[in-house]
Amino acid sequence: MSHQDVELILLRQLASYLTMPIFIVGADERLLFYNEAAGKLLGRRYDEAGEMLLEELSATFQTSEEDGSPLPIDALPISIALRERRPTHRRFNYRALDGVRRSVEATAFPLEGQAGRHLGAVAIFWEFDGP
Repeated sequence: MSHQDVELILLRQLASYLTMPIFIVGADERLLFYNEAAGKLLGRRYDEAGEMLLEELSATFQTSEEDGSPLPIDALPISIALRERRPTHRRFNYRALDGVRRSVEATAFPLEGQAGRHLGAVAIFWEFDGP
């Protein structure tokens, strides 16, 4: 995060105060932050996991469709919001860093700053039980 991306700094601060799981990725496709609520669902706090590239997410979390078939990185809501610059929503499964298999619904949207600067994307997600 550069010193110029005030919006990302403020978003990270806001996310740290919210109890809904929030995941922030920069325009460089690097995970910048996820809050404590997201850490509980991801199986590790952000300060323990640290930054990672978007390309690493599918392999790290073994993302899959609801039927168990692999879900490629390009199909994840955060990828679509970041690369196509449009909001999206979907259900999928993943294996958290603590080994627990989880099912979530995620909504992601692009972050656009002043003067049309593309800053990255945000995902908000919820765990669900069943179909």
